[in-house]
Amino acid sequence: MGEPGLRERKKQRTRVAIAEAAYRLFETKGYDETTVTEIAAAADVSPATFFNHFPTKEAVLFAEGGALLDVGLATIEQRDAAASVGEVLADAMRAILAEMVGGPRDPSGELEAARLRLLMSVPALRGATLQRLFEVEDRLARALCAAFPGQLDPVRAATLVGGLCGAMFAGGRAALREGRVFQAAVDGAIDQTIRAATDLAR
Repeated sequence: MGEPGLRERKKQRTRVAIAEAAYRLFETKGYDETTVTEIAAAADVSPATFFNHFPTKEAVLFAEGGALLDVGLATIEQRDAAASVGEVLADAMRAILAEMVGGPRDPSGELEAARLRLLMSVPALRGATLQRLFEVEDRLARALCAAFPGQLDPVRAATLVGGLCGAMFAGGRAALREGRVFQAAVDGAIDQTIRAATDLAR
């Protein structure tokens, strides 16, 4: 795939500018107290431009999630026939993380750290985060089960995916809380969970 064109690059820069402005205002003023008009003004765009990119202010915090999930699903679907359940699941998660690098959801970037702090500290956002996490887990579990017919049933697939997502989520939260490297915590969660997944899937 070639480099994105000028129009697409400009669109992405605008999305990042809006996200950066939103995160700054959410952290300094408060999520509930911040309006779309204020975010647009801080990003030097009109409210109409904001809504061209995001339907709501909550959507700013969950942008790109669908595209990232598609990467994980495609990785499972295109798996190596000789790969184990644990290897395929790990590959899917690492593909998602690799896709995040360099973008607004880069795990090592301050923007993503700010996003995660907000998701963990604002009650309404915690609920929305859990709902999206459940949806992601369900879709990944269905894909994993379909990739290993006769080896996994829906319950075992859901257990494996839920264990990995939960470990990554918990490890990432703890890393942020302790001021440690988020990426290292997530990588460690993947390694530990895959060892357990390999035992469970036998």
